[in-house]
Amino acid sequence: MQLHNTLTGQKEAFSPLDPSRVTMYVCGPTVYSFAHIGNFRPPVVFDTLARVLRRRFGRVDYARNITDIDDKINAAAAREGVDIRVITDRYAAAYHEDLKALGVEPTTHEPRVTEHLPQIIAMIERLIASNHAYAAEGHVLFHTLSYGDYGRLSKRDEQSLMAGARIEVAPYKKHAGDFVLWKPSADDQPGWDSPWGRGRPGWHIECSAMSEAVLGNTIDIHGGGHDLIFPHHENEIAQSTCAHGGAVYARFWLHNGFVNVNHEKMSKSLGNVLLVHELLKTMPGEVIRLVLLTGHYRQPLDWTDDVAADARRKLDRLYGALRDLAGIEAAAGVSAPQAFIDALEDDLNTPMALAELFELVRAANKAESDADKARFKAQLLDAASLLGLLQQEPEAWFSQATSESDLSAERIEQLIAERNAARKSRNFADADRIRKELADAGVLIEDGADGTRWRRGG
Repeated sequence: MQLHNTLTGQKEAFSPLDPSRVTMYVCGPTVYSFAHIGNFRPPVVFDTLARVLRRRFGRVDYARNITDIDDKINAAAAREGVDIRVITDRYAAAYHEDLKALGVEPTTHEPRVTEHLPQIIAMIERLIASNHAYAAEGHVLFHTLSYGDYGRLSKRDEQSLMAGARIEVAPYKKHAGDFVLWKPSADDQPGWDSPWGRGRPGWHIECSAMSEAVLGNTIDIHGGGHDLIFPHHENEIAQSTCAHGGAVYARFWLHNGFVNVNHEKMSKSLGNVLLVHELLKTMPGEVIRLVLLTGHYRQPLDWTDDVAADARRKLDRLYGALRDLAGIEAAAGVSAPQAFIDALEDDLNTPMALAELFELVRAANKAESDADKARFKAQLLDAASLLGLLQQEPEAWFSQATSESDLSAERIEQLIAERNAARKSRNFADADRIRKELADAGVLIEDGADGTRWRRGG
């Protein structure tokens, strides 16, 4: 199995440090608002990777955190006049609902910052004791010059590190690039007691401490969005390596590309931020998942209405093939084709894997013997499960509404019955009228030997 390691800039053969389990940590959301489509690319990508890793290696200890201490959370709570827990619980619940709709399986661990304050404080104390951090004016800062490999992940020299950090150079810093591990809280801000006074942790130390707490000092894979390489992941490496006496923090670093909308970067100023919570009102979560898997995870991905509609049509083909095999029992002991597995084990090449999946659909549609159909059905279900697709019954897929204005399944069935009655009585004008009414509502019908089937159009 090959994975591209951001640290080395190349694909490398992957096997876990501990043969009995794979350890993986992925940076999760800061829960102060609904998450946008870009926030969901890492959960979908790394959920798929976790499925592939389980297939090959067995146990996967997978952690994705919840950041529930943050200035944006504080601001949201202040606006509503509520405790920060009201905000974080609300949006963590919404995040979980969206994950479920996208077919993302629960992780092994979901650490929250508020539940790991003792571990965070203990790690900061170790960094101070080993002269990698220092206290100053109620703050504790990591001293970047104390770690010789700082900048290795992001491939930046010191000058570009300082330019990219966008850090206000406070007078108490020993070096402009030093970053905050602990900061004081004002009386009206959430805060926790510490050896350095009442305050709260910096963002970077949180993930280092939570990863150590649930997975150990050295992990196999650390993942996240490309935007986290610097400064967040660079700082995580520095903190964790120094806190662990030089031990490797993460053996492989994987980063997914950005999600753009209509060829532009998402931004509030452009008004093109797409919230998954809202998208789910207009399309099934499986469509969103497929879009996020259509491009290679390391490349940028462009979300457009046409791309989403194409994903819906592709899923119609997949579910249509499965529906045609409804009377066939999947063959026992048959797995996904090796070419499909090879694509996923080649740095999670989902575009190639999807191409192999549709080759399988074409073969299934041409199959004549029940034995071949049973084999193809087993392969199709097994392959789709690795991608998190085909997770419902075909009839449920084809009957689900995509918006509140859609015809209900019951109304569609009623119209089809009326059309069939009109055809039987040779009233073809009424039959054509009903067919057009259904088509105008986005419902496509197919007449066959087994009766009339219908699906919502893409």
